[in-house]
Parts: sequence; C-alpha cells; structure tokens
Amino acid sequence: MKKIAQILLAVVIVAFVYVIYKQISTPIRFENEMKTKKAQVIERIKDIRTAQRAFKSKYQRFTADFDTLADFILNDTLIMERKIYDEDDSVAMAMLKRLKKKNVETFKMAVIDTIFSPKKLTAQDVANLRYIPGTDNKAQFIMEAGIITTESKVVIPVVECRAPYKYFIDTVTFRQELINQIDDDVNNFNRYPGIKFGSMENGNNEAGNWE
Repeated sequence: MKKIAQILLAVVIVAFVYVIYKQISTPIRFENEMKTKKAQVIERIKDIRTAQRAFKSKYQRFTADFDTLADFILNDTLIMERKIYDEDDSVAMAMLKRLKKKNVETFKMAVIDTIFSPKKLTAQDVANLRYIPGTDNKAQFIMEAGIITTESKVVIPVVECRAPYKYFIDTVTFRQELINQIDDDVNNFNRYPGIKFGSMENGNNEAGNWE
C-alpha cells in the first residue's frame, strides 16, 4: 500500500513539474517562434513591396493581382538612366554644353535583373511571392490596390499587403499566447495583428508596420 502511494505521489510530482515547465517554456517558445516567423514574412513582403513600387513607377498604379505582379517581374522592363561621361571630364562636359545635350542616356533593363539587386530571385521565387513563408504554400498574402482621394482632393494610388499572425503562427500549440498577442496589438497598441505594408485608407508611402 505504501509503495502504491509513493508511486502515485511520484506521478503527481512529475505531472506538477510538467505543468510548471509548460507554463514557463511555452511563452518563451512562442516568442522565439514569433521572432523567427516574422523575420521570414518580412523578408518576403519586402520583395512584394519592391515589386509594387516598380510596377507603380511604370504604370502609375498598383496591382491587387499576384499573377499580374509576377508577369511584370518576369517579363517586363524598366527605363533606366546612366551618365554618358564622367562629370569630372571637363572637355566632355564643355562639348555637351556646346551641343545643348544632357549627360544622360536611357536604356531598358529587365525588371527581375534590376529591382531586387543585389539579391537574385529565380522564377520559382517569384511564383512563391504570393505565399506566406512557413505555410507550405497554403496561405497567401492578402493584397489590395486602388485609388483614393485625399483631404486635399489629390487622387493617389494606394496598396496594402498583409499577413495575419494566425496565418503563420501555430494556432494549436500557441493558442492562448496568440490570443493574448492579438488582443494586445488591437486593443492596447491599435496596430494590425500581423505583418503589413501600405494602407487602403491613406497614402503612407507603403510603410511597413515592422519599421
């Protein structure tokens, strides 16, 4: 009887230690998970923003369609400028001045070879831009684009791209921690519970909420 009681006590102690361990370790693991996953999402959403800005520079608008954005990256070109002569070359500068010409020439360059430099994106990387990292290509970024009129009656193109925490954080393992994080972001800090850039409500120069 005594031995059974000792065994039961040992089981209770182990269970108690496990509960304490879970209470201490889960928030730490959640913070590590959040830090790692956010970094991955931010890296990709930055590439989306870079592509959107390049698209707008050519077409004076943003796009809400990832197929359109991918086609632009893979198949379109941008008009670039470069100096013809070194500005320290006084003879060349004098000649240009005499001919009333600018020391600039334009040329075309493939979008994919230009906007992400020095990073190199493959066609597969471009195809995967729409997917939120860590979701096995199951969850996509939410992307919107449109036109708004500011209070000063200026019409401007706007874009917003976002990834809610619940799309890329383990909602089973960290259920309560995620609930607390979302509540904190929304109710205490009045910020989006996830990663995003841009706004459909105002022109904010495609600012990211991680910046």
